[in-house]
Amino acid sequence: MADEEKEVETNEEIKLSDEERKRNMSLGIKEGSASTVMSIITDTYMTPFALALGANSVHIGFLNSFSGLLSPLAQVYGSTLKYQRKLIILFTVAWQTLMLLPILFLGIFFVFGIRTGLPTILILFYSLYIVFGAISAPAWFSLIGDIVPEKDRGKYFGKRNSILAGIGIVVTLIGSFILDYFKTGGMVLAGFSILFLVAIFSRIISYVILKRISDIDGGSPVHEGFVYFFRNLHKTNYGRFVIYIALINFSAMIASPFFTVYMLEELNLSYVWFAIISLSQAVSMMAFMLVWGKFADRYGNKELLIIGSLLIPVLPLLWIFNQNQYYLLIPMFVGGIGWAAFNLSSSNFVYDSVGREKRATYLAYMNIFAGIGIFLGAALGGLMIKYLPIKFMNIFLFVFLVSAILRALTAVIMMPLIKEVRKVEKFSFVRRVMPLLHLRMLGHHTTLSHHTHHGATINKKE
Repeated sequence: MADEEKEVETNEEIKLSDEERKRNMSLGIKEGSASTVMSIITDTYMTPFALALGANSVHIGFLNSFSGLLSPLAQVYGSTLKYQRKLIILFTVAWQTLMLLPILFLGIFFVFGIRTGLPTILILFYSLYIVFGAISAPAWFSLIGDIVPEKDRGKYFGKRNSILAGIGIVVTLIGSFILDYFKTGGMVLAGFSILFLVAIFSRIISYVILKRISDIDGGSPVHEGFVYFFRNLHKTNYGRFVIYIALINFSAMIASPFFTVYMLEELNLSYVWFAIISLSQAVSMMAFMLVWGKFADRYGNKELLIIGSLLIPVLPLLWIFNQNQYYLLIPMFVGGIGWAAFNLSSSNFVYDSVGREKRATYLAYMNIFAGIGIFLGAALGGLMIKYLPIKFMNIFLFVFLVSAILRALTAVIMMPLIKEVRKVEKFSFVRRVMPLLHLRMLGHHTTLSHHTHHGATINKKE
């Protein structure tokens, strides 16, 4: 990894027939649709479930931080496995599904009065659930990277992510109505049990679809030592990208786990309103994924990463100014645009930067640093909320402010140090955006001057 060329020297594509490639790409979307039902339920409702079991802010911090730290370590282990990638994926997916069963039973224990230590037990089994999913991540990342051709990655993953976001919206809404329905009868834990059962069955469907995906030979993986990788981290473009990922995860996780706590505990929002506010982010992510995918294919992932990095700090900052439930739709919507750009560009940047033999290993190494950032950020946020004696503003809002500042500083410091690795068209804000603004002004002038229906139509489209 000492020189920049070494990172991309073997970034060739696997030869597949067009029919086989299209079939596997279609299965990739179908599998993602099924697994998204599970991941949305666990990602969105695990923190509310913990609160229903009596968890406090420290529990919530560690619920997110432990899983964030263990996940990359599991990915490193997964990247060293010598078995076929498909076998690794199927084995770990099965065990990940099984880990949801003890979580399902925790609600039953609570109802029958067995309540001591339930948040701690939840942290344990949720961490195991994350670990088994993480072991499969390098194999899946490598396999789908071999299936999707380089020239179509932005478009394909933009389309896939957009579809998954749409499914996430539906699942989140249905889940919130289920929880509010059972909450009115004092049986909210029964609602959580239904959701976790749905998650289990959706992962089983995902497993069946995964069995139909072609088991492409992964070649001979190269497992470059972590110590060597760490020592040369600052010397390469990919290494600096990894540092950025770690810092942005640290900055984001100071606040991210506690938006849910703030909405449910401080603002006393219903599960439906909690879902609606959360979904405003999912809606904007879905709306912009295809746009960002085409943008990345044309202008490169570095430019898209810059856009995401500029928008990500806005989300926690906007929470400070108003806590009206209608207003809170705005920061989440803006944040969704930023996170859509960030998630798409960062994953594709790994594909562009690392040859297929090293891809699984380098992804795992990157996620070690990301996991450390997640662990430290979430733990720090939880400890700040519980122990920091802030009097001049709400402690949650103070934590959001700290997160926004650190996100912005990370972007300003790190973005100039990362380079685009593909040959792409140079993006010019003046050349691309200013003409659109000029046309918008002309359309507005036409409307004011002539009061025509045509002018009103232009404004409506904008």
